[in-house]
Amino acid sequence: MKDGRDKRNNVSIHEPVMVDEVLNYLVPEKSKGGVFVDATASTGGHAIELARRLGPEGTLIGLDLDETGLKVAKDRLSGTPPQVKLYQANYKDMNLALEAAGEPGADGLLFDLGFSSFQIDEPSRGFSFQNDGPLDMRMDPGGEITAEKIVNEYSFKELKRIITRYGEESWADGIARKIVERRKKERITTTGELAEVIEASIPEGERARRNQHPATRTFQALRIAVNDELANIDQGLETGFDCLNKGGVMVVISYHSLEDRKVKRFFAYREKECICPPDLPVCRCEKDTEVDILTEGAVRPSEEEIEKNPRARSAKLRAARKLVNRAK
Repeated sequence: MKDGRDKRNNVSIHEPVMVDEVLNYLVPEKSKGGVFVDATASTGGHAIELARRLGPEGTLIGLDLDETGLKVAKDRLSGTPPQVKLYQANYKDMNLALEAAGEPGADGLLFDLGFSSFQIDEPSRGFSFQNDGPLDMRMDPGGEITAEKIVNEYSFKELKRIITRYGEESWADGIARKIVERRKKERITTTGELAEVIEASIPEGERARRNQHPATRTFQALRIAVNDELANIDQGLETGFDCLNKGGVMVVISYHSLEDRKVKRFFAYREKECICPPDLPVCRCEKDTEVDILTEGAVRPSEEEIEKNPRARSAKLRAARKLVNRAK
């Protein structure tokens, strides 16, 4: 699928990342039934490719917080062979979606973390400093917290913590101070205004050394805070694993180190046979190895894919097969 635009919903559609790899791990050959969940369906990039592989005997369940993306996915998946059920829901509530769909568990599960291309491209959503727009950044437009609220109402200490932790920004102190100084004069309400404040907070030499816009890390931090992304990932991985049938596969694509570390640690813990303290002579935890990790390290997109789809550059894919029965 090439980049394009959904005219009915006026939304840009972009090529999904590592489609072949996703299919090879989740549905290596034509499906003869089974329930598969795209936990981050968005505009249906991966979902439509999964649907083509599943065929008429399969069931595809798609989840997303963004109603606009789901409308596009619904149109694109209309008429595809498998039974398709879409829900506007947080993936941490996947168990409720499966229950609503009348399915006890899933045979395959995909998380494509981060945010959608159409959200970046729409200035009114406030995700990007590339085009001036309102400071919003909500994946669910009905959410209570916006980036504008954080920037203008959170304390200096809390702003610094968010920018440091979620943006891994070494200049968080100076950025937070500049934001507080600016908002004393007037409220910061647009992405352009915030980007200017951030750029002025970082020394020229440091800006020159970076291979990205100086506001990139702070915007990432605010987006994560607005949407509580890291907590959602923790809960989503746990819930998804509980919903996965024995023998089912979980595939996760992440786009920055905070996400990838969580996925890596989650799989590593599930792979362990024992979690007792090292000095304990006899195992008492009674833990079993719960997964077979299918990827050696993280799978990265090919140079050819990155050239065709630059948005894939930072993507990392990890996959694991569940070895234990689903929680009842």
